Amino acid sequence: MRWKIPLSEPDITAKEIRAVGGVLKTLYLSMGSKLEEFEKLMAKFTGVKYSVVVSSGTSGLHLIIKALGISRGDEVITTPFSFISSSNCILFEGAKPVFVDIDEKTFNIDVKKIEEKITKKTKAILAVDIFSQPADWNELKKIAKKHKLYLIEDSAEALGSEYKGKKCGSFGDAAIFAFYPNKQITTGEGGVILTNNKKIYYLCQSMANQGRKVLNGKWLEHVRLGYNYRLDEMSCALGIAQMERIKEILKKRTMVAELYIKKLKGIEDLDIPYIKPGNKLSWFVYVIKLAERLAGKKRDKIIKEMAKRGIQCSNYFQTIHLQPFYKKEFFYKAGDLPVAENTSERTLALPFFNDLTEKELDFVVKNLEEIIGNIR
Repeated sequence: MRWKIPLSEPDITAKEIRAVGGVLKTLYLSMGSKLEEFEKLMAKFTGVKYSVVVSSGTSGLHLIIKALGISRGDEVITTPFSFISSSNCILFEGAKPVFVDIDEKTFNIDVKKIEEKITKKTKAILAVDIFSQPADWNELKKIAKKHKLYLIEDSAEALGSEYKGKKCGSFGDAAIFAFYPNKQITTGEGGVILTNNKKIYYLCQSMANQGRKVLNGKWLEHVRLGYNYRLDEMSCALGIAQMERIKEILKKRTMVAELYIKKLKGIEDLDIPYIKPGNKLSWFVYVIKLAERLAGKKRDKIIKEMAKRGIQCSNYFQTIHLQPFYKKEFFYKAGDLPVAENTSERTLALPFFNDLTEKELDFVVKNLEEIIGNIR
């Protein structure tokens, strides 16, 4: 379907096109200078010592789990309200995700409910900065230290977000960003691992490159089990060009979010996104929360009615524990995590991207208000 207003849209300029084209004129389409340049740029931006650029945020999470030695029989505490990668990465190594319900305002993992889920099998906490809203990292660090657990930061959606003045991606033992086309910056597909731990850095760098030795290794010598999780030079060049525009990109996203806040205020039966004091959002998506009486099937009807008018909207997210695979494998059922489930039935993502115009935004808001009024 050709949308009048799509849910998301990448912001690609002549600068990015030139950068990618420049790589195509060289001999190095993989494992060249752009990879190293992009890694240094990401580490500097985030304020960490090391970074490893990889093929996706998912592959980055997988390598972190493996680098920390998390394996079969271990448990990792995480959130059910996220993209599925944040728990699938735990399953890749045979460990078990243990879900903790979320905070009803921030949609992040509820730190007050974590300790009751810790057992002798627990090896780590994997928290998510959902919708670019930073998690409660001070409290998470306290809990992890108290119970001697690793702390993993899934900051896939939060490039540029800040928690108490410090950038997301810098709080856990290791973290990731993701660069899918709907993110703040894109490399098409792609992601990056961030850490201050040299051992994690070397292990992830080696495993991402087929298990080759990092320093002074031979091309056909493999010292450990590895994967082809590399990112090509064209994608890295695209990422560099996007990062050179990061201030402009984040400013654009903030302006669109502020317009939504201004124009949605006062509309009955919806809540605009909550911003926790001390948090600065880089605005991955713009997700509103509908009133209880518009949850579930009525929310889905709103999505369909918006689509008829050429406006793409979506539910965001379906809880992980009630995904068919997880229900089958772990016997989860409705009611196990009530806050996450209730939130999942009420959230609605509106079109959100850098160059969304005020005229387009007004069209979205006008139609949304009219449809809600009709359904109400």
